[in-house]
Amino acid sequence: MSVHHPTADWVRLLALTVMWGSAFMLTKVSLAALDPDLVVAGRLVVACALLLPLVGLRLKASRGNGRPVWGARLWLFLALIAVFGNALPFSLIAWGQQRIDSGLAGILMAVMPLATLGLAHYFVPGERLTTYRVGGFLLGFGGVVALMGPDALLGPSSSEARLLPMLAVLGGAFCYAVSAILARLRPASEPLPSAAVTILIAAGLMVPPAFGTGGEALLPAAIPWASLAAVLGLGVFSTAWASIIYFHLIKSAGPAFVSQLNYLIPLWAVMVGIVFLDEHLQANQLCAFALILGGILVTQLERRRMIPRGAQAPNA
Repeated sequence: MSVHHPTADWVRLLALTVMWGSAFMLTKVSLAALDPDLVVAGRLVVACALLLPLVGLRLKASRGNGRPVWGARLWLFLALIAVFGNALPFSLIAWGQQRIDSGLAGILMAVMPLATLGLAHYFVPGERLTTYRVGGFLLGFGGVVALMGPDALLGPSSSEARLLPMLAVLGGAFCYAVSAILARLRPASEPLPSAAVTILIAAGLMVPPAFGTGGEALLPAAIPWASLAAVLGLGVFSTAWASIIYFHLIKSAGPAFVSQLNYLIPLWAVMVGIVFLDEHLQANQLCAFALILGGILVTQLERRRMIPRGAQAPNA
């Protein structure tokens, strides 16, 4: 059954587009001076420094009455989300971006909706593969390819040297798809403490490796301010706030709706380049805009066909 998505879901989707769409650029800036493990550990530590005090303030405001009571099943889900939604994809994508450009990484990440649709079909009740969804997402993926152009896929470096980095980013995309399903299926919990716990677990997994591979470089005096600012931006916006919004959105809208981020993120990257970097819009980019927006429209058409005229859409 198709579900009508309220305006709040679209606002959250656009907010995540900005936060996660900027992460590729911030990661690239960070990698200019830091190893991938340090970038990942740094963003997770910054996110923890923001989220944990917020949880403490909420508990204090509720005088302890709002303390969550979680069972073993929820803890298991949150631990798995920490691995597949944070630690593992952050590491894979950061490692891959050392050797391939951000445009190619964006193309590779666009396979995430297809993986999410396939997993949701089997594991999430009501999230069926339909002709509209498959057609819409394939159309959007074509838009992402058109946006980047053939040069992103056929760069000057040898294909052998780029194979492992591309597979790493693809692995990160699949991890995000698994995380989307886990977040949808997890037992009910509040977004803020859920985000804080997953980030804390992920930080616990990633900080020891970072200090084992040159962790002394975390000292501010040892790295450029640009890289420090990039890690701070990754931690505050692309990790902490994005995690809270993500938990809200995955609960209300479902993983298939959230997967549209992978089409909007390249769109955001083009707009940032035009406004702030004085880049020019090419013909293939105009074509990509039409394909991406057309793909999103196609995925929404099934709602109009499946809900009888005059009937109300079911609540999310």
